[in-house]
Amino acid sequence: MAARSDLIDQVSARLTGFVERMRAETEAYGPDAATLVSAAESALHGGKRLRARFCHAGWAAVAGLRGNAGEPMGLWDACAALEVFQSAALVHDDLIDNSDTRRGRPAAHRALESGHLDRGWSGNPAEFGRASAVLLGDLLVAWSDDLLESGIAGDPHAGAVRAEYARMRRDVTIGQFLDIAEESAWSVNDDAEHAERALRVVSLKSARYSVEQPLLIGAALAGADQTQRTALRAFGHPLGMAFQLRDDVLGVFGDERVTGKPAGDDLREGKRTLLIAWTREALAAPGRRLVDELLGDPQLTPDQIASLQATIAESGALGRVERLIADYAADGEAALSGAPLDAGALELLSGLARDATQRTA
Repeated sequence: MAARSDLIDQVSARLTGFVERMRAETEAYGPDAATLVSAAESALHGGKRLRARFCHAGWAAVAGLRGNAGEPMGLWDACAALEVFQSAALVHDDLIDNSDTRRGRPAAHRALESGHLDRGWSGNPAEFGRASAVLLGDLLVAWSDDLLESGIAGDPHAGAVRAEYARMRRDVTIGQFLDIAEESAWSVNDDAEHAERALRVVSLKSARYSVEQPLLIGAALAGADQTQRTALRAFGHPLGMAFQLRDDVLGVFGDERVTGKPAGDDLREGKRTLLIAWTREALAAPGRRLVDELLGDPQLTPDQIASLQATIAESGALGRVERLIADYAADGEAALSGAPLDAGALELLSGLARDATQRTA
């Protein structure tokens, strides 16, 4: 079973080789096309490779019981494909959220905007950057499919892998829409529904896509049966919920030096997360109105960010979310008890659960 560093090296090698092949195939398209390929390559740098690690763990959890000898190359392609799809989602996410940075570097649309300026091209650099980022995200989605298909071609479990991958793509796209819709729809919905609606976004946009589906894609490659799939789903979904709730906490309270994004970015973007829903539940009408007036203002000052952070903490919402994260993580751990999965992989899954829920970035 690959160690974490070996896994990351394997995935990085697959990504490097794939990008080199894509660069060679598009060389005849000219230097402007090479700009987009280079932007795609840049988008693939960095990150924790969590989705690849969950995919590999899903495979190991089943393969260990079946006596599969060595990790097949198709597994590494599937792991790499998930990371390419993640990069596509981040490019589009930063564009939707008007985020200027990602992993401590300029977001893709900002980097493309800068490239327009550096070349002295005519037209509006910001509009070029945004339009190019839409196409960059689309290109990365296509690359993700290409990489997956090249890896599973001829595999006896290819149909099951495709089905899980397709569901992941559909769910995260709908979840992303629900996320942006909630930034507008909250005002016409009953306050009592906000928490439920926020949790639906968490499930579709992140829980299934970040943890559950990568686990099941890896397990499908190993020939998982229904009982094994059920156990991994029962582990993966609550853990994915905890993963995204941790992300929501970091989006409000995270340290910019660690997260690579400005502190309180989710507040400037107007994210209607569970933290906000529970904060509003605890406040009287004047307090709710103040939160609603500040949330989503891209010009929030550091003092206003600090005030909102204090309000969220003092309302009890932060504590409630932390307890829910712990509960979800415990539910995931409990789902592994007695599951028909490889014992060594169970230890790996427990370690991934800690990494996903106790992180600072």
